[in-house]
Amino acid sequence: MHRLLSLLVLICSITVQAKVVLPDQISSHMVLQQQTDAKLWGWTKSGTKVSVNVSWNQDTYTTKADASGRWEVFVKTPAASFVPQTVTISDGEPCVLEDVLIGEVWLASGQSNMQMPLRGFWNCPVEESAQVIALSAQYKNRIRFATIEQQVCFEPADKAKGTWKVCTPANAGNFGATAFYFAENLTRILDVPVGIINNAWGGSLIEGWFPADILKEYGEAYTKEEILKEKQDYHRREIMYNGVHHPIIGYTIKGCIWYQGESNVGRHTTVPERMSRLINLWRSEWKQGDFPFYMVEIAPYEYGYDPQGAFLREAQHKVCDITPNTGIVSTSDLVYPYEKNQIHPCQKEKVGQRLSYLALTETYKVEGMPGYSPKYKSMEIKDGKVLLTFDHAWDAFNTVDEMEGFEICGFDRKFVPAKAKASNRDIIVYSDAVKEPVAVRYCFHNFAIGTVKGANGLPLIPFRTDNF
Repeated sequence: MHRLLSLLVLICSITVQAKVVLPDQISSHMVLQQQTDAKLWGWTKSGTKVSVNVSWNQDTYTTKADASGRWEVFVKTPAASFVPQTVTISDGEPCVLEDVLIGEVWLASGQSNMQMPLRGFWNCPVEESAQVIALSAQYKNRIRFATIEQQVCFEPADKAKGTWKVCTPANAGNFGATAFYFAENLTRILDVPVGIINNAWGGSLIEGWFPADILKEYGEAYTKEEILKEKQDYHRREIMYNGVHHPIIGYTIKGCIWYQGESNVGRHTTVPERMSRLINLWRSEWKQGDFPFYMVEIAPYEYGYDPQGAFLREAQHKVCDITPNTGIVSTSDLVYPYEKNQIHPCQKEKVGQRLSYLALTETYKVEGMPGYSPKYKSMEIKDGKVLLTFDHAWDAFNTVDEMEGFEICGFDRKFVPAKAKASNRDIIVYSDAVKEPVAVRYCFHNFAIGTVKGANGLPLIPFRTDNF
């Protein structure tokens, strides 16, 4: 009996090895990036020939598995279409992937505000999401999600769970909300299918997304035992890179959207260099050039020491100043007063839409998109008042007088509330309490709700003119 069982196990093992093994992300319902050479990969017996056939052309793509059994191949994809396709991969026994769409593929990463699903977290709802989930099947052949499951790994993993899901009420509640609204705008405006690989990990540090060799340079590479001393997985270095990032490297994408930063509050001085390096690392790993990378400014929140949150936001914007083909959207206006202690604000729809404006403007070159928020450019002091000028304030501002959120200081560096009014595309700031102004700040606090917006409805980015 024991020998019979052993024989059955051996037969099953041979059978399994005879059929190509694929990562979860190469599955039925997937979206492949249009008009490119899309990467497919998997495993089989070392030295085995693998062939790939696709329904949109007559070509056969072939390769051989290397000594470890891994193989990869690049298939040419056509223009985007809502017509379902098939991909057949064979190492002697065919594996057929069905309902494959050709469209635009984006990687969504970061921490919990990107991970946050449409159904919300416990006591953290997503505003108006019930109707969105109820009507989600309208995007059945338009939006697909592959949500990567978290796994703690101390060495780079080859595989991570997370197959592609069709957009239906049964699935959509688990789709990342910000990325969903990003995808919704893209599919409606570009009229193509959109695939999202949602690979976010709540509470993760930037350092969690680095491999060990880079962490060694920063003096932050730990042994397995040292890493385990961290009580929370999300504070552990390199495990995000090993467990959920490494397995998906190379899945052909158009670009990346990133929503992270809260866990790096208080460490803002290192953010510009490290975040820029992270972006360039990922670009080098993907071998797709400087693909677009669009970020989200962390929302107002009552961190312990004011204005640590403002310093972090400022650092996030500096990332874009030193890194090509990047952008960032402001969220200063997307919180309610009662959310000052809510790290997961509920207004995710506008966050996703603003990310889409960046992509539609910069990546897809759609004319007339709102694109950018007004951004501080320069200041001039004259007659006890400060004249501020801005980039991206083409049609001036949403209000003329009694602008809220401005502060001014003199040589004593003590900021006091200031009056502010628009002067065409400029803003004049002053206070009777400060006769000789030195600097101005706008919403430069942990929690301050921005009310000043450009005529396009996008908020004035919080800023300071000083470096005190």
